[in-house]
Amino acid sequence: MTTELTTEAQTAEPTPAAPAWRLWILLVWHPALGLPVDPVAVLALDDSRQPAERVVRWVPLVYETADPWRERLREATTNEDIERWIQQSGGACSLEPADIPEGALDLTHAADLVLNELLAEVIPALPPRGDG
Repeated sequence: MTTELTTEAQTAEPTPAAPAWRLWILLVWHPALGLPVDPVAVLALDDSRQPAERVVRWVPLVYETADPWRERLREATTNEDIERWIQQSGGACSLEPADIPEGALDLTHAADLVLNELLAEVIPALPPRGDG
């Protein structure tokens, strides 16, 4: 009689590769604060796909305010675009990386969770835009 030893690693289900998701909060100039800290959208990319899958979730009621980002996001978004935008940050537009929310089921859900946090916690804490 032969006894086979199995380890936990041999019997465990294979783990799927971690998704190559990246998320950013897109910001514009906030006149009352004098800084590009006004969130207008969440951009999510899945780099594991070619071309990269892109999800954009816009903050409601910021149509004109978000125009600079709407123009930038007309075409497909590449890693080179992100790097260029990071280098150009600090003027009227900026972007900040966001953590992938725990429990996100897919890229769209991750972007929605970040947007929900912005709407519930960040945006209400900002002063009114005012006239600048």
